[in-house]
Amino acid sequence: MADNKKRLAVFCSGTGSNFRALFRAVRERGLPAEMVLCLSNRSQCGAFDFAREQGMETLHLSEKEFETHDAFASAMVAALRERGIDFILLAGYMRKVPDAVVAAWPDRILNIHPALLPKFGGEGMYGIHVHTAVIAAGETESGATVHLVNEEYDKGRIVLQGKVPVLPGDTPEVLAARVLECEHAVYPDALEKLLAGEA
Repeated sequence: MADNKKRLAVFCSGTGSNFRALFRAVRERGLPAEMVLCLSNRSQCGAFDFAREQGMETLHLSEKEFETHDAFASAMVAALRERGIDFILLAGYMRKVPDAVVAAWPDRILNIHPALLPKFGGEGMYGIHVHTAVIAAGETESGATVHLVNEEYDKGRIVLQGKVPVLPGDTPEVLAARVLECEHAVYPDALEKLLAGEA
């Protein structure tokens, strides 16, 4: 049966808390997949530490090391193909995925965004900037959106959303912590849908 498992690559830039949540879910739910690669644009990050603890391969790939964007994109495609990657999961990856990668894995790349898309998405809308904007807009709820990745920031088809309240007196940091808990719950559910062909 192991041969039927889908091979997953996780792209991270930071501590990898969503990566950890996904990793646990794959094991605890017995999902038909295995995480085989953690890729990052940073040579040192918490996600790499966790991946190595689990015996997973890590790969540092930074556009700065290539003369052109096309060369970088080609190297990423080649690295993923060499490892037989079926699906890519973005978990705090702070770079735009090259169009060549999106084209090579159509509808097979998932991302999580810390707001209820289509609101508060797009270039520059990441991390604490999102929660600051949500509060400034007077929203009464926020949450997390898992979506398929296409060539435009945060524009791919929505797979699943989870909602949390925005409470009076919330700071961006307090709201961020509440949304992060939501992310850890909804992302594994979205991965399960993707693996079942329901995304």
